Amino acid sequence: MKSLICYLGLILLVPVLGFSQQGILKGIILDEKNAPVEDVNIQAGDVGTTTNENGFFILKIPANKEITVQFTHIAFQKISATFKLESGESMEFNPVMNASTEQISTVVITGRKRKDVQGIVTLEPETIRLIPGANPGVENILQTLPGVSSNNELSTQYSVRGGNFDENLVYVNGIQVYRPFLIRSGQQEGLSFVNTDMVHNVDFSAGGFQAKYGDKLSSVLDITYRQPTEFGITTDLSLLGGSLTAEGISKDSKFQAIAGVRYRDNSLLVDAKETETNYHPVFVDFQTYLTYSFSDKFQLSFLGNASLNKYDYEPLTRQTNFGTLENPMALLVFYEGQEKDQYQTLFGALKGTYQLNDQVTLELIASKYHTTEEEYFDILAQYRLGEVNTNIGDEDLGEVQFSEGIGGQLTHGRNDLDALIANLEHKGSYEKENNHFEWSLKYTKEDIRDRLVEWEVIDSAGFSINPPSSDAFNEQPYTPYEGPLEAYSNVRSRNNTTIDRLQAYLQYSRRTKIGTHDVWFNIGGRVHNWTVDGDNLEKNTQTVISPRAQFAIKPNWNKDMLFRLGTGLYYQPPFYRELRDSTGMVQPDVKAQKSLHVVLGNEYSFNMWERPFKLTTEAYYKHLTDVNPYTIENVRIRYRAKNNATAYAYGLDLRLNGEFVPGTESWFSFGYLKTEENIDNRGYISRPTDQRLKFAALFQDYVPVLPKMKMYLNLVYNTGLPGGSPSYADPYVYQTRLPDYKRADLGLSYVLVERNETFDKGWKKPFKYLSLGFEIFNLFDVQNSITNTWVRDVYSKRQYAIPNYLTPRVFNVRLSAKL
Repeated sequence: MKSLICYLGLILLVPVLGFSQQGILKGIILDEKNAPVEDVNIQAGDVGTTTNENGFFILKIPANKEITVQFTHIAFQKISATFKLESGESMEFNPVMNASTEQISTVVITGRKRKDVQGIVTLEPETIRLIPGANPGVENILQTLPGVSSNNELSTQYSVRGGNFDENLVYVNGIQVYRPFLIRSGQQEGLSFVNTDMVHNVDFSAGGFQAKYGDKLSSVLDITYRQPTEFGITTDLSLLGGSLTAEGISKDSKFQAIAGVRYRDNSLLVDAKETETNYHPVFVDFQTYLTYSFSDKFQLSFLGNASLNKYDYEPLTRQTNFGTLENPMALLVFYEGQEKDQYQTLFGALKGTYQLNDQVTLELIASKYHTTEEEYFDILAQYRLGEVNTNIGDEDLGEVQFSEGIGGQLTHGRNDLDALIANLEHKGSYEKENNHFEWSLKYTKEDIRDRLVEWEVIDSAGFSINPPSSDAFNEQPYTPYEGPLEAYSNVRSRNNTTIDRLQAYLQYSRRTKIGTHDVWFNIGGRVHNWTVDGDNLEKNTQTVISPRAQFAIKPNWNKDMLFRLGTGLYYQPPFYRELRDSTGMVQPDVKAQKSLHVVLGNEYSFNMWERPFKLTTEAYYKHLTDVNPYTIENVRIRYRAKNNATAYAYGLDLRLNGEFVPGTESWFSFGYLKTEENIDNRGYISRPTDQRLKFAALFQDYVPVLPKMKMYLNLVYNTGLPGGSPSYADPYVYQTRLPDYKRADLGLSYVLVERNETFDKGWKKPFKYLSLGFEIFNLFDVQNSITNTWVRDVYSKRQYAIPNYLTPRVFNVRLSAKL
């Protein structure tokens, strides 16, 4: 707690370390005969410039807010256009001035088209904040995109195109962020790192990304927090918790600050599940982003985060009905004991930017992440497996009337982890005309201290069950067992591990033409060297080189088409969790998993019903070697740490988005995926993330006669994942799939005060936005399951898979306001 107070103090005492940032607008102004126009006056507020003899101009404008630029000349009609650029973004704008041309109507021009060329999906922050979900936020809306899957609404984890949760990069303002290590179930997670009330821009790439992004195998989520332009307070309250965000700017516009505090309570969702519990969670998070501009050239910023998650869980009873109408079964469980977990994470990053000249930008970033995690539990579960009374009218209808199996399970855990991750990175970029160079050099120090003590004993019908790996698997009660008793699982280890990493990248991109066709390409490479050392470990050093390339062409056709190709050799050097095998021991010689990745994409933009639409299609293939096999239990991943497998993944993603309802963006997604692995040359089987089919929709609407009544619908359908096998079972023996995942979340809200709507008097006057909403999670009350509990029938010795169901239908109310 002392370290938490110190970090909070640091966050509050660094307001002098912020900055305001700029974007660059440039281009060539031509007349109606395609001749350059000299001495055009270009004005944006207090800044301005003129075109040279070649009609060329370059102008710096404030980033992250709408800026109106006027182009005037004594011989031509005036042109006005409004731009909204991100920090450091460079945009080309080439207007044609004509003496008889009317002024261009005011329209906001952004860099979204540039992201389309690079294969990056840009999501609107307002949509992220409004779309309903049991765990709302960026990850909630990512699940509606093709190729992105999550079968647990309580989790912020997601898998992309056959990868697992550890294979996704997350950046906030160019700074990589990390997740806690020990969390094993979705209901323990609480809050996503990303505070949606602070978000300005969200970019997502599902594969084939550039060298400037790090060494992971699956995806990149790139978040930009906004810089305020005025004072404001935003709040969001519901039965699941609340958030409060404040922002402001100094009188001289040099200092900008935004800070938010969030509280989350999953009791509404957990209490609705089939297990009766005493549940006392506390998920609290504080974040701030501060900017200060010392001059037009030198700027500093600070990003800080402090979170405290406490999870107290005391299960009491559970009854799960399963089976068929002809043979209904039930599992009745009585619990004793409890689980107490605590996750405290602290993060701070300082970023300095120096604008050497109009072409060169230099950055220096220092960040530190510290997490202390405790996971303590002792839970005794005594169960009865039996037939259910189905006689209508009986007092004990639905109760277990005949027991086919009895037993118990005792689980114990005393897990502690302390991890400190420090980064120092230099970034730079050079841009001249249509040529753009980017480079980086980064050093990372990871210091992890870990104690893992877990064991599980299973007793069925009066005898202890040995683990599947045991050569002495007992056959009691039919055959006496005289060998030593073993715990079903028993993991004990203590590790002090350090990892030193040195990373660098260099990439070059260019816009040009091939004939009359617009072309963009990017080539680059990364190098990653890491050394694993620690107590009782043999020091090991490895190096990998990752070449990557992207190409896009926009043909000069009547139809608005864009074609993309992305390819590269992607590596994932092991993080600490990937170094630790199933016994808890660290294996320092684990290699980086390697993937040859090819992505082919097409974007077709068209008008339908006189409104804009876009159909995005991507086909992909991954060939993976040095694969580190793993198992997934809820959201906990356990690796074998052997690099003893090869794998592949291929699929097709489709997304149609546009204004199905005028003024609102909606989309429909479809994804097909097949991914398999070959472990120790035993043949190919489905990987744990083999999400074969995926359908999703995000739909926004409003009532025509009552336009302030909004409707938001979030639909997801995923076919079942492999994962129905007992813990530590041989995956070649168990290829059981879980049932399909089907979920619909509905949100209704009445907007009392619209954005940009003002009132001169009355109680609505202080509000810039105000809405009251009602949400229904799991609208159709579908029983989705995430794992199975396996129990044994004493008579037939069969093992029954009893599903562990997720949340049923839940109702929520929500109030959102901005002052």
